[in-house]
Amino acid sequence: MPASSNFQQAIREANVSGLVGPNVVNRALPYVGGGMVLTAAGVLGGLGLMASNAALFMPLFWVALIGNFILFFVAQNVANKADNASALPLLAAYSLLTGFTLSGLVSYALTSAGVGAVGTAALATGITFIAASVMGRRMSDNVGQALTGAVGLGVLGLIVAMLVQVVGSIFAPAIFAGGTFELLIAGLGTVLFVGAAFVDFYTMPRTYNDNQYLAGALGMYLTYINLFVFVLRLIIALQGGGRRD
Repeated sequence: MPASSNFQQAIREANVSGLVGPNVVNRALPYVGGGMVLTAAGVLGGLGLMASNAALFMPLFWVALIGNFILFFVAQNVANKADNASALPLLAAYSLLTGFTLSGLVSYALTSAGVGAVGTAALATGITFIAASVMGRRMSDNVGQALTGAVGLGVLGLIVAMLVQVVGSIFAPAIFAGGTFELLIAGLGTVLFVGAAFVDFYTMPRTYNDNQYLAGALGMYLTYINLFVFVLRLIIALQGGGRRD
């Protein structure tokens, strides 16, 4: 028994020593939650602006979209350097702007599929988080590495498909702008980001040290925002994109 116990202890220590940041997930989670709250506030702000001054919304949307794109790279660079004091306000602003840019999609979902669609997407995202937080931490290296590779390749394929959709919708909107093609992309995106949710809990402590918790939080935040978006798109597509018989 003592020999067996010492052997098991050695295995546990070897596994822990292979982690770059064994505590980074627990440190990051509060900031992921805070980012989600700020995103919700940004969505509400966008919806309020559409209701009160619709003509002003689109110009501000494009400004926010471009600013959000730039802010992401700045915030990511600062967070990767573990300069958390500087990264935190950048990430807060990024979360608010992300919510504002999503308000158009949420407004369309409310109009075409009802408030239940938004609630279902949020609930599905929350359930995935709970499942991933339990199972993702327990994945073996073989499963974790295989799933990481599959999700990575899948996301590349998704990006290509979305580019094809954007270009194709210009020349053949009846085929690419909605219907079956949109359903396929929304379904693929949902599956991939469910997988990514599990991958995050496996890869984060192997990628970031404990002081890079905001960098890890940004990556996990993006996973769940994308999951929410693709679930919402899937619900809209399943309901015919708002068409009524």
